[in-house]
Amino acid sequence: MIAHGKDIKIFAGNSNRPLAENICRELGIRLGDAEVGKFSDGENFCSIYETVRGSDVFVVQSTCRPVNDNLMEMLIVIDALRRASAGRITAVMPYFGYARQDRKTKPRDPISAKLVANLVTRAGADRVLTMDLHASQIQGFFDIPVDNLLGKPIFVQYCTEKFAGHEEDTIVVSPDVGSVSRARSFAQKLGMSLAIVDKRRQKANSSEVMNIIGDVQGKHVLLFDDMVDTAGSICNAARALMEIGGARSVRAFASHGVFSGPAIQRIKESVIEEVVVLDTIPLPEDLDCDKIKQLSVAPMFAEAIERIYQEVSVSKLFL
Repeated sequence: MIAHGKDIKIFAGNSNRPLAENICRELGIRLGDAEVGKFSDGENFCSIYETVRGSDVFVVQSTCRPVNDNLMEMLIVIDALRRASAGRITAVMPYFGYARQDRKTKPRDPISAKLVANLVTRAGADRVLTMDLHASQIQGFFDIPVDNLLGKPIFVQYCTEKFAGHEEDTIVVSPDVGSVSRARSFAQKLGMSLAIVDKRRQKANSSEVMNIIGDVQGKHVLLFDDMVDTAGSICNAARALMEIGGARSVRAFASHGVFSGPAIQRIKESVIEEVVVLDTIPLPEDLDCDKIKQLSVAPMFAEAIERIYQEVSVSKLFL
């Protein structure tokens, strides 16, 4: 049985420190005093400058780019806390890297998501708090409790305010068949219809749109997915919705704005009016695209952390 910590402490690596600070602000506590950095040869180090003995500790670290550095930072912070006799350690991973490598797609492939789950567990984490896993079955890769929060309520609130009274003229669209369940739930919450973009992926990070299942003629389209990586899928889908489907406008919503490679340029040149993401991953410092809007997950994570600390249900946050 996991011992309940006598007090709550939050520490953070370098991947998304602003989010960690916002979570602390929501909770009314200060961020833990620690230093996480690199030695001159590139090895990561961690120094905890306050006692954590018996404490209920939360480590906020998204494993986004640079993925391996951020993953290693989280592992050594957890290890340092475990060796310092922390009462309980929760790995707060707003974005879980390697989530797309959740199965073997061809012979001799690794299942990297399972490997990362093993690393986090063996480092000393007692539970994991994350958001919108690419594949929900990844929760089963862990031998410790996993709370997978949903970013949908944040988007529902945003869209309800923006499209109030225009539900009949607005439709939710899944950018591929794999995201239908996620998009359907989003559409039901908004009281809107659902359409699907049927695409055939030729190779990694590229896709070819085949057809549109549903009527989007003259409607405002809300593309809904879990992440935007190179933005090829959403930009191709948006173009097809406008040119083939006859949509009036297209907006995209995704929990994780990875924005790798040519993503920003593609979005700037696309027909998409707005791309709304959550701050599970920080936006690039040199971002030059006024189409991208970011909403905060700090209040939701703060409430989840408070509930975990108080040993009460977090299930209301999954609705």
